[in-house]
Amino acid sequence: MSDTRDLQQVRADIDAIDREIQELISRRARCAQRVAQIKLAELLALREQAAGQGATAEAEVVYYRPEREAQVLRGIIERDTGPLAGDSVAHIFREIMSACLALERPLQVAYLGPEGTFTQAASVKHFGHAAICVPQATIDAVFAQVESGECNYGVVPVENSTEGMVSHTLDNFMDSPLKISGEVELPISHHLLASPATSAADVTRICAHQQALAQCRNWLDRHYPKVERLAVSSNGEAARIAREQPGVAAVAGDMAAELYELQRLAEHIEDYPDNTTRFLVIGREEVPPSGADKTSIIVSSRNKPGALFKLLEPFRRAGVSLTRIDTRPSRTEKWAYVFFIEFEGHLQDPAIAAVVAELEEQSILLKPLGSYPRAVL
Repeated sequence: MSDTRDLQQVRADIDAIDREIQELISRRARCAQRVAQIKLAELLALREQAAGQGATAEAEVVYYRPEREAQVLRGIIERDTGPLAGDSVAHIFREIMSACLALERPLQVAYLGPEGTFTQAASVKHFGHAAICVPQATIDAVFAQVESGECNYGVVPVENSTEGMVSHTLDNFMDSPLKISGEVELPISHHLLASPATSAADVTRICAHQQALAQCRNWLDRHYPKVERLAVSSNGEAARIAREQPGVAAVAGDMAAELYELQRLAEHIEDYPDNTTRFLVIGREEVPPSGADKTSIIVSSRNKPGALFKLLEPFRRAGVSLTRIDTRPSRTEKWAYVFFIEFEGHLQDPAIAAVVAELEEQSILLKPLGSYPRAVL
C-alpha cells in the first residue's frame, strides 16, 4: 500500500512540475514577443530618422542571431547537472527556442531535397521543427533561394567523414556573395528500405545517392553482390522510387523511412559506425563572434614552388589551428588551384585578422566565406 501512495505522490509531483515548466515556457515565449516588438520599434525609428534626412533605410529586422543561439545552447550544456545528458537537454531547448522564434517570424530554410533527405534532418536539427523547411532540387538552387531573399537561410552538405568533401558545395562559394552562418554535424545511419510489398529476397535494384552507395559499399557487396545499384539525385528520391516500384530498395535514413512509409529490410548498413556528414548553414549576413568560432576562406596563390607552404606558414606562427584544407581547380588559370581553408577563430579576432591580412598580401585571390559558431549539438 505504501508503494502505491509513493507512486501517486511522485506522479502528483511530476504533474505539478509539468505545470510549472509550461508556465515558464509561456513566460519565455512572451519575452520573445517583446524582443520582436523592441526590434521592430528600433527599425521604424531608424527609418523615420533616415526619411527626415532624405535617405532610405535598407535595414531589416534581424530576428535570428546564430551567435546568440550558440551561446545559449553552450550555456545549457555547461550548466547541466544530470541525470539527463547535456546534449539531450540542449535538444529540448532547441525546440523551445525554435517555437519562440516562430512567434517573432518563422524562418524559411532552403535545403537540398526532396523531403526525407539527411539535409532536411540537418535543417531540423539546427533550426528546430518550427522553421519552414523548403526542399530544393540542387545545391545551386539552395544558394539561389537564399541569394534572392526567398529563404532566410540554406543548408547544404559539405563533407562526409568517409567520402570526403562535397565539391559542388565548394564550387558554389566561388561566385556566391553568401556567407557561412553555422555548421551542423549529423551522424549518418543508413537502412535498406522497401515498400511493404517487397521482401529482402525480392530486391532487384538498389537506389541511393552515389555517396550513400559508397558509404555502404562493403555491406552491399556482401549481401547483394549481384543486384543492380542505381545512383539517383538523393536518398529521398530513392525512397520515393522504392515506395512506388516493387522490387526496388532504397538506402536512406529514418526520416525517409517514416515519410515514405517504408519497411526496414536491414538497419545500420553503413560500413563505418562513426559515419558523419557535416553541413553548412548559408545566409546573407555576417555573424558576430560567439566565443567558440570557426572561419572559412578561399585563397589562391601564384603557381610556384613553396606556394602552399607560404599560405600555411602564417597560421603556424600565429598558433591558429587548421581544421580543414581542400583544393579545387581554378576557373581562371590552367593547372592552378584554389584552396578552401577552415580554421579556429573569428575574423574579428586580432590574431586572425593579422593572418588574413598577411595572406591577402601574398595571394592573387582571398575571399572570406564567413566566421560562424562551431557546432554545439
